Amino acid sequence: MKPLAISCYSISTALGTGLAENLRALQREKSGLMPCDFFDISDLNTWVGEVNGLEQIKLPKSLQKFTCRNNQLALLGLEQDDFLIKCRMAIKKYGSSRIGIFIGTSTSGILQTEKAYLESVNLTNLPDWYHYSETQNIYSVAEFVRLCIGAQGPCTAISTACSSSAKVFASAQRAILAGLCDAAVVGGVDSLCLTTLYGFHSLQLISDDICRPADINRKGLSMGEAAGFALLEPFDQESEHLLLGYGESSDAYHMSSPHPEGHGAFSAMKNALQRAELDSGDIDYINLHGTATHINDLSESRAIDRLFGSDTPCSSTKGWTGHTLGAAGIVEMAFSLLCIKNGFIPLSINTQKIDPEIQINIVMKSYAKPVRKVLSNSFGFGGSNCSLIFGSRP
Repeated sequence: MKPLAISCYSISTALGTGLAENLRALQREKSGLMPCDFFDISDLNTWVGEVNGLEQIKLPKSLQKFTCRNNQLALLGLEQDDFLIKCRMAIKKYGSSRIGIFIGTSTSGILQTEKAYLESVNLTNLPDWYHYSETQNIYSVAEFVRLCIGAQGPCTAISTACSSSAKVFASAQRAILAGLCDAAVVGGVDSLCLTTLYGFHSLQLISDDICRPADINRKGLSMGEAAGFALLEPFDQESEHLLLGYGESSDAYHMSSPHPEGHGAFSAMKNALQRAELDSGDIDYINLHGTATHINDLSESRAIDRLFGSDTPCSSTKGWTGHTLGAAGIVEMAFSLLCIKNGFIPLSINTQKIDPEIQINIVMKSYAKPVRKVLSNSFGFGGSNCSLIFGSRP
């Protein structure tokens, strides 16, 4: 696969808005997780990675119908690190019809629907302020981003649960290769809502403790929310950061659990290496899917041990942000690039004692090291898996 340049990128998470605040938190080893008081929840004892102040963000007058927490979060993300400015420069370079938009989300603006039902009469007459197509509709966030940027090329939303905003890279690369667009804005946005908090709780996947990936006493995940975006362009010699390869698989082992031996994860990682024309020894660091659920961490570790052995440094960054679901892939892309740019390997924060069944090299203390190539994993419900490989220019 011919590499694509990642010309600019940005994230907003519970750690802060923009790259600088997120990097500072990673380097200071400061988690963004807090005990949950989202939406005045009092009967759910858990931790969340909440982005504060979203309700105060005002959408442009022409886009008022799109007002919901998810699109407010999207706008916050777009406004960081001069991302909107750089996208508009790309439009001048390529033309608006040649910029594609590929956005991942799992629940979109479902909180807006939850609010509407709470305010409705007998759960039938929804309030006049509720606009389904611009809020809960999965496509709404992709359309909102397109309108904010001013692009007129292919526009699509991808919803494959936790792999959504990893798969956008694969979709964008194929669209550029097919000549459908010359460049692409990829991203992911997922905001907290009652459906995911109570839904994951019903599956017994939510921890009442802060999430501890790969820990022997891990109890489950902590939910989070985030927005992130990247501009993909054809490779040139000035490109600092690159998408080197992607691998996808669908093992369809179980509706909500991965295969115990990690067959789908193994296939996705192997395909990513093959597409990037790399060997397992070329990878300097692996950003784990690492949700802190018992079966996921064990399954992923077995796949990594089989393909990479026990030497490659691995850590999960979900202890910083929480599991941001459809935004996890783009958030962990940004973390991967920050590791490459700043030459460090982050620890698996909150992990205290590694599960002895997990035989891979879980990083327990951050350290400085030149990082040239990173593999990042995102695995979704139903076995919708995606692995991405990022690197610096040769």
